[in-house]
Amino acid sequence: MKIYTKTGDDGTTGVQGNSRLKKSHPRIIAYGTIDEANAFLGIVLSDKIDSDIADVLIQIQRDLFIAGADLSNPNLLDNKNRISSSMVIKIEKLIDCFETELKPLTYFILPGGHISAAKLHFARAIVRRAETCLVLLNEQDEINKNCVKYVNRLSDLLFVLGRVINKRNGIDENIWKV
Repeated sequence: MKIYTKTGDDGTTGVQGNSRLKKSHPRIIAYGTIDEANAFLGIVLSDKIDSDIADVLIQIQRDLFIAGADLSNPNLLDNKNRISSSMVIKIEKLIDCFETELKPLTYFILPGGHISAAKLHFARAIVRRAETCLVLLNEQDEINKNCVKYVNRLSDLLFVLGRVINKRNGIDENIWKV
């Protein structure tokens, strides 16, 4: 099977349900931005990072594939490949777990520090943009509400993981204080 099909040469792409949408449709932009975040997490994983964080990022990549499938299926009655409330709760538990390593923040910090932390901050910004795309799509076509919740929590988790990487590498976030 060839990777190219030529079916998108007219500026459309297929979605679940055998329909086609313009590549500029908010649905395509939303799951394309999710894909961008997923690809950037692959860049983070190319760094030497602690195995517990790597394991979390690999699971998030898998979850983001589910999010892409979820968003590509406008039929909300079809429950196959959907972001679930349990996936949202799992992200919340990860945030709670990793935050135990950190002091509570009482100020804003600039993104940066260790290269992997900086990359996670960049991934967080992509995820924030994805969240905006999901909200815009939901204004036009109803989507699974758990997708928005998951992406919102994911940006928080990536922020926390960036802080954890800085702490584990002895980088004082006070120098990044705004």
